[in-house]
Amino acid sequence: MSESHLSPLPDLPAPPPALLNGAALFLDFDGTLAPIADTPDGVVIDDALLALLARLRDRLHGRLAIVSGRSVATLRDFGFGPFLLAGTHGLEFAMPGSAVDAPARLPAIDEAEAAFHDFAAGKPGLLVERKTISVGLHFRGAPQWGREAGMLAERLADRFGLALQPGKMLYELRPGGADKGSALRALMQKPPMAGGKPLFIGDDVTDEEGFAAAREMGGSGILVGAPRRTLAAFSLEQVAAVRHYLAQGIAGID
Repeated sequence: MSESHLSPLPDLPAPPPALLNGAALFLDFDGTLAPIADTPDGVVIDDALLALLARLRDRLHGRLAIVSGRSVATLRDFGFGPFLLAGTHGLEFAMPGSAVDAPARLPAIDEAEAAFHDFAAGKPGLLVERKTISVGLHFRGAPQWGREAGMLAERLADRFGLALQPGKMLYELRPGGADKGSALRALMQKPPMAGGKPLFIGDDVTDEEGFAAAREMGGSGILVGAPRRTLAAFSLEQVAAVRHYLAQGIAGID
């Protein structure tokens, strides 16, 4: 996404709770609903969060979706099975209790995964994450390898015709043709999200497409975390502030 379209303002106002009234709510996971952990499986989801989201979903007449770079299978393992899910940056979709709508895993992903493992061998702190239809290379535990990891991911993306998705201390290779913005647009075309005003809450640069799509459709975005150039109109300081905002807003939903 071109940075010329991003707001240069470092400080954004806090979102009013009234934004949730009539919203079609799209929530990122890592860094938004849960703090980013040192390893992908180190995230802990507590029952209080799931209960809060269930109450919010019911007050919004079902208009709540989790939109994540995680696979749908992983999101369900974390306890999000009762919710509408869009996984792997909009490549996977699932209604509660239904089969996952997703493309088949490409042989190129397996080859890229093998290359990531070869690169990570003998480098403590690097972690290869196998996902349902994609693969990620995490360097949070070994930031000194970040530049080389990025160069490798670029070469593999070019070689195999894959999409390269940078994240927070992560390079992910996946099929192209989708992002969080396309996920929002697709979900807004049908129940239960249709008819609401899109509100996307996320923390990462991968969420900017979601902010853009929400704004294009008459809604808005909320950036979680440190100020940066963004298409979001509002901001919340951290994960705890997201939970507080959602809890505060439930009472005002018609």
